[in-house]
Amino acid sequence: MKHFLTFGVVVLALVGSGSAFAQSKAKAENVPTIPHMSVPNFFKLPPDLYFGEGIGIATNSKGNVFVYHRSGDTRLFMFDKDGKFVKEIGQGMYGMEFAHQVRVDKYDNIWVIDEGTNMVIKMNPEGTKVLLTLGRRPEMAVGAFDSTLPPAAPEKYKFGRPTDVTWDPQDNIFISDGYVNSRVVKYDKNGRYLKEFGTARAGSGPNQLSTPHSITADRQGNIYVGDRGNARVQVLDNELNLKASYGDFGNPWAVCVSTDGPKQYLFVSNSNPDSNTPASSWDITGEIYKLELDGTVIGKFGKAGKGLGEFSTVHEIDCRNPNEIFVSEISAWRAQKILVNPPRQTTSSGR
Repeated sequence: MKHFLTFGVVVLALVGSGSAFAQSKAKAENVPTIPHMSVPNFFKLPPDLYFGEGIGIATNSKGNVFVYHRSGDTRLFMFDKDGKFVKEIGQGMYGMEFAHQVRVDKYDNIWVIDEGTNMVIKMNPEGTKVLLTLGRRPEMAVGAFDSTLPPAAPEKYKFGRPTDVTWDPQDNIFISDGYVNSRVVKYDKNGRYLKEFGTARAGSGPNQLSTPHSITADRQGNIYVGDRGNARVQVLDNELNLKASYGDFGNPWAVCVSTDGPKQYLFVSNSNPDSNTPASSWDITGEIYKLELDGTVIGKFGKAGKGLGEFSTVHEIDCRNPNEIFVSEISAWRAQKILVNPPRQTTSSGR
């Protein structure tokens, strides 16, 4: 399927998946099931305001939640720690056209990754000021941009539909440039190009990527790439050398490393296809895995579906607190707050 981006009339007809591939059943076997529950009606939207495709979700240190989604226009909503709607951020911003992810760094700065404008934008914690931009929105043109054409040679400061961003302890910036190109690019904290991993064209070799769709980092500065098209998580050191590859958890749409607590965990979503086809794929996908950072599986939770606690194409995971995660979903047009290993409910004896 071809996807066209026509800036002359501001028409966006891209799809969330961005590439055609068969969603894979995870190879991991005999995985323990982790208890989980969805908090009902957590997000409280004002009347006549709705979520569109749930593309990105992130929290800050105060517990506020940011949801970046496609609803007519691309929109970024902010909620407080109790799920009450606070405000919309960036309405009408030049770099917000077709949402892909939102992240919050350790200083509570808000970053949006927009595949429609090929830009990564850093805003202050209040969302009232742009602090840094990386990438460039294509010039206005008559006609359509065909994203299935062979990619141009990668450029230091231009992207081909970027997908995600993360940072190391030194505040270096790592961007997955994932639909037109197939690479991870490293910048210093001021946005100066340093190096990259991968290639312009997708590939399945050890040092290649195919739709790097999500990216996250641990406290040691290791980088975890959701190499979705290759059904694996590629682990890179801080200099973008390949360290390990985890290939047992299906096609990783979203990866996240927890930050709260003395120990960090890796979460990987083997999401069901956003196209909802083939229907049989829903029987073998949809779960989220919890792993040790070395790839050892701890357990899994959830399945494909649209009920509470089920997942309908998880596009991003926020796992700041590994026992309280947030997910954004494309197909169900929603976001959920999920309690992992929730406290057991006790019942009164009646005495």
